[in-house]
Amino acid sequence: MTAMLRVAEGLGRGVLRGADEVGFAAALFVESLFWAVLGPARRQPVRLPAVFAQMLQIGLEALPIATVLAATIGMMLAIQSLYSLGLFGAEHFATVGIGLSVVREFAPLIIGILIAGRSGSALAARFSTMMINQEVDALRVIGISPVRFLVAPALIAMMIMVPALTMWAILVALTAAGLLVTAALEISLGAYFADLISVLSVNDLTHGLGKSVLFAALIALVSAVNGALADGGAEGVGRRTTRAVVHSIAAIIMVDMIFAFVVTSG
Repeated sequence: MTAMLRVAEGLGRGVLRGADEVGFAAALFVESLFWAVLGPARRQPVRLPAVFAQMLQIGLEALPIATVLAATIGMMLAIQSLYSLGLFGAEHFATVGIGLSVVREFAPLIIGILIAGRSGSALAARFSTMMINQEVDALRVIGISPVRFLVAPALIAMMIMVPALTMWAILVALTAAGLLVTAALEISLGAYFADLISVLSVNDLTHGLGKSVLFAALIALVSAVNGALADGGAEGVGRRTTRAVVHSIAAIIMVDMIFAFVVTSG
């Protein structure tokens, strides 16, 4: 009986701790929007150089690995689609599955996971180090909002660059897949893209880019929350950085499933 009570108590504490972190993340999001919109009127705007620096780190520096991953995913989808549909003699329908899968699912998902592991971990480590070194407290003492100074630039940069990277990943993945499909089906690349255009719609593109915006916000907020709760010196930084990456990827996958169900069930 005592063991069961301990399990129930631990479960309850975990749920309350999770709810507290979700509330903290929501508060950070609202406060970041407040500074982004009303900061200039209060003579405390979000620093554009900080936003541009974050955009460079999140977007441009991730472009090579994002290109490689997108091309690989596109080729893998082409190979699997041609093989599976070839069992039924329907290889010419491979373009449909490739186009919808890349635009609606794989491009935003792979970019979200990439940015969570690459930039989310860097943000969490930075915030954790500043928290442990009491640099955040120093900002408050001199009258600077830590959210405006640290969180808002990262959030804005994420919400701009992750959709941009997703769009690039869509183009790269579809082109890489097209190289295999055109060779296998003996059609021109122009005919392949014409089939894609006939299959895809603006709603499909909006679906994929909309998810990428949600993923961007999740990565930035999860990283900020974990960084703000850091303690325990260097070990705490490593622990919070790992936790931020794991939670970001888990949140991305769960939100992806919920988003797809809600949008497609109607």
